[in-house]
Amino acid sequence: MTSPVYVALDTTDVAQAAALATSFKGLVAGVKLGLEFFTACGPKGIEAVSDLGLPVFLDLKLHDIPNTVAGAMKGIANLAPRLTTIHASGGFAMMKAAVDAARDEAAKANRPATKVLAVTVLTSLDQGGMESIGFGGSVLEQVKRLAVLAQAAGVDGLVCSPHEVETVRNVVGSNMTLVVPGIRPAWAEAGDQKRFMTPKEALQRGADILVIGRPITGAAVPADAAKRIADELA
Repeated sequence: MTSPVYVALDTTDVAQAAALATSFKGLVAGVKLGLEFFTACGPKGIEAVSDLGLPVFLDLKLHDIPNTVAGAMKGIANLAPRLTTIHASGGFAMMKAAVDAARDEAAKANRPATKVLAVTVLTSLDQGGMESIGFGGSVLEQVKRLAVLAQAAGVDGLVCSPHEVETVRNVVGSNMTLVVPGIRPAWAEAGDQKRFMTPKEALQRGADILVIGRPITGAAVPADAAKRIADELA
């Protein structure tokens, strides 16, 4: 099977990110670079990792007024990552502006468009965390509400906890990519994730892409951990 895993490279060092990415070739679907990396290394850092040949998931979780997000998305699209993220809680107009900008820039450059994923509820938030910031109802209700809104805005996929992925799939159907963080192999520590699941369980519930960070990058030999997960899934 083709690996469904994107490894989260939680580093601000380009050389370290490049070395890790190189070691994962043939073992994972791609690598995820986040806000810390981008603010420290900028577009040149993204390009340095992209040039190694593994698909890049640029996880910036944009959330601002529609015009600002559209402008930022144009810059992201020119870096040509495979995937990028916005917050579904930014609303319909913001999400649509992001999708339109990504597709317009790709069309100008005659290349496939970066897939825009909408983040529903962060996996670091549990029910108590949701209530503390003023969201009424359950985590699941909020995820479903945002998933429907994101689909209407035309996003390519959603980011959700593995505990909501089966419900989200039932809500949005089979045509959206479901990306699931909060993944921890049975042999790894939970860390700061409050809503997590093993890789195999998440796939069985309908996930398309799994995001795994510290269980792989924090291992004594990260490539061996990536291979162990790939073997378990195979």
